[in-house]
Amino acid sequence: MEITGKIKKIDETKTFGASGFRKREMVVTTNEQYPQMLLVEFVQDKCDLLNNYQVGQDVKISINLRGREWINPQGEAVYFNSIQGWRVEAAQPEGSAGAPPAPIESFETTSNIDDSEPDDLPF
Repeated sequence: MEITGKIKKIDETKTFGASGFRKREMVVTTNEQYPQMLLVEFVQDKCDLLNNYQVGQDVKISINLRGREWINPQGEAVYFNSIQGWRVEAAQPEGSAGAPPAPIESFETTSNIDDSEPDDLPF
């Protein structure tokens, strides 16, 4: 899946536990009639993908949706969802999705056509 939008916030990389698990979060505001502010997580080596981006930049992010279950102390199941990014690229501004169209070549008229020959076409 992909989301596009403008970067609102980029957090610093945080490290957790003895294993050195790394996580970095980014907030992207979507370009929709009703813009959404989505928190996207980048983990482990994907944290470094955000080094080349800054707040205000338009981006396209490839994501995976993640969900997990946790059983609380009362024995009830609680569910959590997250958006995990795995690729980021600068978004193309709207209206410039590809190369500009090739120019239309104009036809040249030729003056060496002999109009004196009869036209044998029925129309």
